[in-house]
Amino acid sequence: MLALGAAAVLVLTGCSSKTTTSSGGSETSGSSGAGALSIQPVTQVDSNGKPVAATDTAKAADPADTGKATCPAGTTLAFAGALTGSNAALGINIADGAKLALDQHNKANPGCKIELKTFDTEGDPQKATGVIPQIVADKSVIGLIGPAFSGETKATGKILSDGGLVSVTASATNATLTQNGWTSFFRGLANDDVQGPSVAKYLVGSAGYKKVCVVQDNSDYGTGLAKSVTEGLGAAADPACAASVKAGDKDFSATVTKIAAANPDAVFYSGYYAEGAPFAAQLKSGGVKAVFVGPDGVNDPEFVKQAGSAAKGATLTCPCGPAPDKFAKDYTAFNNQAPGVYSVEAYDIATILAKGIDAGKLTRPDLLDYVKNYEGDGLGRHYKWNANGELSSALIWIYTVK
Repeated sequence: MLALGAAAVLVLTGCSSKTTTSSGGSETSGSSGAGALSIQPVTQVDSNGKPVAATDTAKAADPADTGKATCPAGTTLAFAGALTGSNAALGINIADGAKLALDQHNKANPGCKIELKTFDTEGDPQKATGVIPQIVADKSVIGLIGPAFSGETKATGKILSDGGLVSVTASATNATLTQNGWTSFFRGLANDDVQGPSVAKYLVGSAGYKKVCVVQDNSDYGTGLAKSVTEGLGAAADPACAASVKAGDKDFSATVTKIAAANPDAVFYSGYYAEGAPFAAQLKSGGVKAVFVGPDGVNDPEFVKQAGSAAKGATLTCPCGPAPDKFAKDYTAFNNQAPGVYSVEAYDIATILAKGIDAGKLTRPDLLDYVKNYEGDGLGRHYKWNANGELSSALIWIYTVK
């Protein structure tokens, strides 16, 4: 996701309180006039939009590892992403997932206390170009969780590659990011060229939608994903109601009018919750009966909170997986809030980097080489990367709000 840089139902990630689902995942609830809406996982799908069994989390790597690790004081990882700004919740979800993993590691391994330094980019590519060099210059930092958004990753990937700093993103999904010749970038989830076709085929297959309006924002994430979804939808994508909006827009009346006239089965919004929430609300108030579908950039508790009752029935999609029960319980106890989109991925990534440190990979080159050759299960999926930094196997999750 994230360019700023989860079914035939709209997918939202609920708000503050968590309940346990019978399927072994977790759901979160939102209020703000939306009643007790919750975001619930529906199914995991492959590139053809067909259901695939979820990963067995019993084999997931444990950040506590053996409990016998030793490392020098000051051994440090970093996080870079939005901690403030209109889409800050997405970055906070990642930072908090990483913090939980390292807290569990450090409590179990008194001889190796890994520090985490957090850096706020606001999800802004321009601001990120000032922040990322600071991280590269900090020689205590041997690994990075991030950048979080696709736009900021695009703007700073070469800086990180030139600095030899391994960077593993929990959320940046623009497909072109791994096509730039960078040697230190790894993606911890599927990219938009996987998400787009998978979701599109699910919408026209399992959901049975005949007409879909695709609306995109102007971010690298939004435009890239919209292109992929539109191509995957084929004839179901109605060009007459396709539309573009800008980050920061709050008045979508013209777009709502166009969509109402087209009378589609679904509206796919390719962007973030900051605009997706008011857009969903205005579609409902404008009489549009179509199902609202949003991707990972929208799939956050803030969408439910800000969209209110308009979030009901939404389908959200995501290359990120739902939180297993134990993880959700631990996360909520540690962070005083339920996990959100990308929290699981961040936890897995921080665990992988910690395992590298526990294995004695204490320099940037050594930790980079460890990640390049890593293979193992996590809470979210199986992690193994190809030469370009893409996962060898990547699937998509469908969620619904009800």
